Amino acid sequence: MSVRVRRVTTTRTGGVSAAPYDTFNLGDHVGDDPAAVAANRSRLATALGLGPDRVRWMNQVHSARVAVIDGPGATVDDVDALVTAEPRLALAVLSADCVPVLLADARAGVVGAAHAGRVGAQHGVVVNTVEAMVELGARVQDISVLLGPAVSGPNYEVPDQMAAEVEDALPGSRARTARGTAALDIRAGLARQLGGLGIRAVDVDPRCTVEDPNLFSHRRGSPTGRLASLVWME
Repeated sequence: MSVRVRRVTTTRTGGVSAAPYDTFNLGDHVGDDPAAVAANRSRLATALGLGPDRVRWMNQVHSARVAVIDGPGATVDDVDALVTAEPRLALAVLSADCVPVLLADARAGVVGAAHAGRVGAQHGVVVNTVEAMVELGARVQDISVLLGPAVSGPNYEVPDQMAAEVEDALPGSRARTARGTAALDIRAGLARQLGGLGIRAVDVDPRCTVEDPNLFSHRRGSPTGRLASLVWME
């Protein structure tokens, strides 16, 4: 018997933060008024039908580290992925161009959420998240994944050497801008990586954070707020 899995990604509208964080900023590390961030997080938890203590946040550091959690608690420091088998416990990823990766095995009742920026993706944060889920009883063939809104390849220009290094670690991620310069499409690389692990159910949110004014984008303009992408089991 499968559980019901929910996946949600916010936009930048519907909150109380002032410019340049207007309005639904959920990041507490970008210079916004802490009271506004707290109010936005409370509003999010209410909208999801969860109590504020049922949303778990991370202090993300562009690492490949994963934490397994089993209930409410403080923000988890120095990790970029969370995994749980606890129902009605939402795992939250903050992003503003990096890839939020929401994973679930509805049969086993295990979910995971990873923050896959260039560095974390290059060093295997998503692979580590899958491994942590399997240790909790998930089966790779039963895992489904949503790759959330992120900067698209044509808008993620990088030096040639960086593109080559990331491509070596995450094949399929090298891209080109409209001008033909080197770029990265981290979502494309992650989709290929997940397929290589045996995960076939991979959906990609097509929105580009740089192009969509309804989303926060660090590359489009900084300082700015952060979106939240969440996964949980009912």
